[in-house]
Amino acid sequence: MKLARFEYRNAPCLGRLNAAGNGFDLINASATGGDAMIALIETLLAGGEPAFSGERVALSEVRLLAPIRQPSKNVLCIGKNYAAHAAEFTRSGYDASTKPTDAIPDAPIVFSKAPDCIIAAGDEILPPWSLSQDIDYEAELGVIIGKGGRGIARADAYAHVFGYTIINDVTSRDLQVKHKQWLLGKSIDTFCPMGPWIVTADEVDPGNIDVRCWVNDELRQDANTRDLIFDIPTIIETISASMTLRPGDVIATGTPAGVGVGFTPPKFLRSGDRVRIAISGIGEMTNPVR
Repeated sequence: MKLARFEYRNAPCLGRLNAAGNGFDLINASATGGDAMIALIETLLAGGEPAFSGERVALSEVRLLAPIRQPSKNVLCIGKNYAAHAAEFTRSGYDASTKPTDAIPDAPIVFSKAPDCIIAAGDEILPPWSLSQDIDYEAELGVIIGKGGRGIARADAYAHVFGYTIINDVTSRDLQVKHKQWLLGKSIDTFCPMGPWIVTADEVDPGNIDVRCWVNDELRQDANTRDLIFDIPTIIETISASMTLRPGDVIATGTPAGVGVGFTPPKFLRSGDRVRIAISGIGEMTNPVR
């Protein structure tokens, strides 16, 4: 299933994308705010079924919302998880904390983005141009946790995945360097486009997914999740060793090579740009930059 949150008739709704991909079957939800999707995930985990209202609505009639608005914690992210990207980032000089000889990490690098930076497919990215000029894009496969847990073994990890989505880990590179850590440069409001929906795990092979990103129709990133340094089970095992994962938690698995900072000279985002990300089996997400 492809499950979405969207605004219809000035109200937040849940729906299942139809087979044609042009409309939704509406789902009755006890919580229609930021936690509605998480409530639906919990219902499905308990063996329930979506409560379809019988009403159908065209995709063109709705405004998509981020599929998860309020995870139980920050969006959890993995840094430098494709070898080619790790190398380009280190070469760029913007990775102030890493020596060139340490480009490929020995263990997953885990950081986070504040939930307030989450926006939907189609929403505008709003860089604070007076604060930062080096604004970058990062196309990533997002993992949505279903069954929660602590100390999840690698062999059991996929049993805890509800589904997948698209994430753009928008980043201020100059703030990364200035503060010598990633939180502030990653958590600027609107810097986490997510969507357009969640695809349930039964419909996706996470070990063989194409990840592509275009800026103004120029293909910048083109890779496959086969190239991940640390696969999804390793990521879940690593994070859950330290903290409890809960239904609706979001993990961004890392971005491939081709980000703006990797070019000479860098190709950072500018006002008027459009970033389009396509991930096979999920769909596409486009966000303009103001």
